[in-house]
Amino acid sequence: MSDRLPSIAAILQGYRDASFTPLEVAKHYIEAYQVQEPRYHAWECFDEALLLAAAGAATERLQSGAAPRALEGIPFAVKDIFNTAEFPTQMGSPLWKDFTPGNDARVIYDIKRLGAIVPGKTVTAEFAVHSLGKTLNPFAADRTPGTSSSGSAVAVASGMAPVALGTQTAGSIIRPASFCGVWGCKPSFGLVPRTGTLKTTDSLDSVGFFVNHAADLEPVFEALRVHGRNFPVSYAALSDVQRQAAPVGRPWRVAVVRPHIWHHVSAQAVGDFDIWCAKLAESPRFDVREIALPPSMESSHTVHETIYNKALAYYFQEEFKRAELISPVMNRLITAGQLVTSAQYRSALEDQVELARAMDRFFAGVDVIVTLSTAGEAPLRDQEEKPDSALMWTLTHLSAVSAPVFRSSQGLPFGLQLVARRYNDPLLFRFIAEAIKHGLLTPASAS
Repeated sequence: MSDRLPSIAAILQGYRDASFTPLEVAKHYIEAYQVQEPRYHAWECFDEALLLAAAGAATERLQSGAAPRALEGIPFAVKDIFNTAEFPTQMGSPLWKDFTPGNDARVIYDIKRLGAIVPGKTVTAEFAVHSLGKTLNPFAADRTPGTSSSGSAVAVASGMAPVALGTQTAGSIIRPASFCGVWGCKPSFGLVPRTGTLKTTDSLDSVGFFVNHAADLEPVFEALRVHGRNFPVSYAALSDVQRQAAPVGRPWRVAVVRPHIWHHVSAQAVGDFDIWCAKLAESPRFDVREIALPPSMESSHTVHETIYNKALAYYFQEEFKRAELISPVMNRLITAGQLVTSAQYRSALEDQVELARAMDRFFAGVDVIVTLSTAGEAPLRDQEEKPDSALMWTLTHLSAVSAPVFRSSQGLPFGLQLVARRYNDPLLFRFIAEAIKHGLLTPASAS
């Protein structure tokens, strides 16, 4: 195999062509792990023997004449908040060290059924919240890799896995993807099952993933999401060919959005974003307009904070009894959540519903939102990340992707964020494909 990491589609084609086998793919990623893991510390655990054994079985299966499944022999890194039968699920906390659930989360079961191999678990922030773990940013060790899903983002960015599971309750997929220069996808809320996954906030927790290749976004999404008429609302939306098809007879309607937290964005990031939007507008295929969000969206961060803190105080009340084993930031959030009354929490949930409705109405005249994933490049590890818009789309249950488009003057990546109406994930992938076709995403990020 080439030193250059292929897309999942290319790997599967390689199986069909007999260019290489799942066993060779496994050895490729084991070699990458042996070189890169001592540098970046993305993994909580990694089992080379398990990966080789499973890849050997996949190789035998293909050599017997079976067709490759959607994720055949693909090493799939998993954030350490998903139950896994073969590995502990420790959730970044000493309180749960060596806990072994003995079963697979539903999404893990699903990817294994499609042929994926889970070689280990990636580092997560404590309870998937904010306390930074041991993982280092592969572009600059003194910069944050993003917090909660940092291990998964770095495993992909450093070439130790072609795809990795992450989760997002605020910005924990979009932000690490932005800071580590990979594609990060947060599907519409509820499309990827959460059974067997750490719960932090019922109305916010979302399962998504990281990849190095735009071509892998839709296949991985299709592998992870729920299917069938038992999910009538999403089934109707995702099966609506007209709703999900690229526009015909008119240009893409693209809303350039600068949310209320835009003043936190660095001058360079604003300049680079403006240049990108201007290039997009040069093509007649895209009708690009700067559009203000509904005024109520300015309350997003406050509404999110109320819901988030109250839920953390509820779900981690037992852990809070051993506060000395919980990080200062987790202690602070739980303490704040204890002060939120039931009436305030219910009111915030009602506000969330209204904000989601407002954004659904916003998309009546818009196909895609473009904005920045983060306020710019990754800050230093000991500095707090500046507010960004990622949690706004989490709060309103929209589909979001961070594209690895930009580089700062110091060569550090930051992402372009693309957002679509809830359940319009396939339409968002159509837009990404067309933007790539028109040369509007850099060759390195679009390959």
